[in-house]
Amino acid sequence: MTVERQSQMKSNTRSHLAHAFGEWLRAATILAFCSSNVRDPAVALIIRPALGSDAQSIGNLARQFASYLRELGDLTDFKLTASAYLRDGFGTTSAFAGLVAEDQGKVIGYLLYHFGYDSDRAARNMHVVDLYVDRAARNQGVGKALMARAASIAREASAEEMIWSVYQPNTIAATFYEKLGAQRITDVFFMKLSADKI
Repeated sequence: MTVERQSQMKSNTRSHLAHAFGEWLRAATILAFCSSNVRDPAVALIIRPALGSDAQSIGNLARQFASYLRELGDLTDFKLTASAYLRDGFGTTSAFAGLVAEDQGKVIGYLLYHFGYDSDRAARNMHVVDLYVDRAARNQGVGKALMARAASIAREASAEEMIWSVYQPNTIAATFYEKLGAQRITDVFFMKLSADKI
């Protein structure tokens, strides 16, 4: 297969993904406002920007997230703590921004993201770094509301699509995303290289 054909296949896959996900993006904001209907109607779910004061709550949820992934067999040395969140999420060179879901003053979920660029499409995109909802608050529309708000931010920044990775055995997450309209990208794969190795 020629390099040109491989590039065309990758571009076609991404175009199809962007179109399918775009249909969901147009309805996403509506889903965010309707998410409270999935929960107790007397309780308002607040989706807001993550603040420095949320560090402890996000650190606690990140530990819960790491525990969940370890149960699935992920042996990664997870290092997102309250202090790491403060160090890397704020200041003039912040590495990410975030959202939190708040229920009656308690943070029950978070989403971290940063923006990137797809040179094939000559378009901005949003990378969702982390999305996690407290186990006790699942299946109540919290994750969907966080994704919807992130989609709104992506549109405001002229990002055409949202992308993220899913740990292979995490079928619960994969099913959740697919119900939102997301599709798996199967014609590319991730690679990594330690910056001090070259």
